[in-house]
Amino acid sequence: MAAKKVVRSDNTYMISTDDTDNPKLGAKILSDGRESLFLDYYLGYIMVYDESKDKTVAKKDRKREALKLYLWQAPRTPLERQQNKETLELAKKIRFERSQELLENITGYRLRKERKVNFLDYFQAYNDRYTKKDVRMMKGVLTRFIDFLKIEYPQYSTYLKPEQITKDMVSLFVEYLQSRSKGEGALDYYSKFKKVINYAVDNDVIAKNPCKGIVCKCDKQVLRKDVLSLEEMQALISTHYDNENPEIRRAFIFCLYTGIRFCDVQDLKYSNVDYSNKILSFEQNKTKGHSANSGVVIPLNDDLLQLIGEPHTEQYEQETIFRLPSATMCLKALRRWTKRAGITKHITWHCARHSFAVNILNNGANIKTVASLLGHSGLKHTEKYTRAVDSLKEAAINSLPKLKL
Repeated sequence: MAAKKVVRSDNTYMISTDDTDNPKLGAKILSDGRESLFLDYYLGYIMVYDESKDKTVAKKDRKREALKLYLWQAPRTPLERQQNKETLELAKKIRFERSQELLENITGYRLRKERKVNFLDYFQAYNDRYTKKDVRMMKGVLTRFIDFLKIEYPQYSTYLKPEQITKDMVSLFVEYLQSRSKGEGALDYYSKFKKVINYAVDNDVIAKNPCKGIVCKCDKQVLRKDVLSLEEMQALISTHYDNENPEIRRAFIFCLYTGIRFCDVQDLKYSNVDYSNKILSFEQNKTKGHSANSGVVIPLNDDLLQLIGEPHTEQYEQETIFRLPSATMCLKALRRWTKRAGITKHITWHCARHSFAVNILNNGANIKTVASLLGHSGLKHTEKYTRAVDSLKEAAINSLPKLKL
């Protein structure tokens, strides 16, 4: 049985019945007894400049292409019916070919009209819709990109068209990131920047990916962040100051003795603790959903159990162990704390994870054990800690007074 024709108020109806078709085949009923065939394209959401509001707004990107093919609205003769059949078959063939071209990002560019898009607003709109844990990093990338433009391309620091982002610009931006960041920071920022560029390419905002072929090089096997020695850890634990936050204090010490990331420790619940077997088990936020090794199991001694404490409510499944403020407040408190302890190293929350790994390696733990405790899927990411231990040992030997032979 043929599908019922649903005529819209603009005298059009859709011939395509599959919701996944893109473009869709439709027809417009004309006053002369014919139907004009067309293709409707859906090209996703775009950011367009609204002159009346003087800002960039999100809008559905749709295009209609007239095929200049016509059907008889009410065929009366065998010839008219045959013409309708052949015309419709041709239109469906064209629709299929256009669909394949669209998948290869050909038609999308050909149909696209000139748009007034400020890439900086587009980037901001992307961040506004971003919901993953690294949203602060995404915001930081935009800030650094704007700072970079102010130095190298001041004419684009407030308004940058997508087509003005060139390979040369991206290459200079990578150099800027490497001059501003330590360790893997530049690589992390660049990977987030490429995420926005790829999204813009996929949505036809940028015609050609300017990041293609440009690499941000970084030796991932070198540990560049500072680590706390056992003596410095003890000095920190012994230090108190006015108006300190006991939750931040407990959480950071817990990270120093377990190697847990900040994004994981702030989400830990009492339901993650097996008190009878003295075990903490949880899924790492960084790898959850895309790694078979995202689960971590950490044995707990009496000191760690004392840091954790007992649930305060009966709904312990949902009760967090450490009631922490924002990441920014936690970092500010940590810097104030380390300064009071007389520690001059640049210590962040992630330094607790590095300090844990280096210190247990120094105390005889093997690399496989460290990898398991950190939740690494292999030894590749753990090897940098062994290199750090070797450098610390070398520094210790070199600290001895020189021999006078």
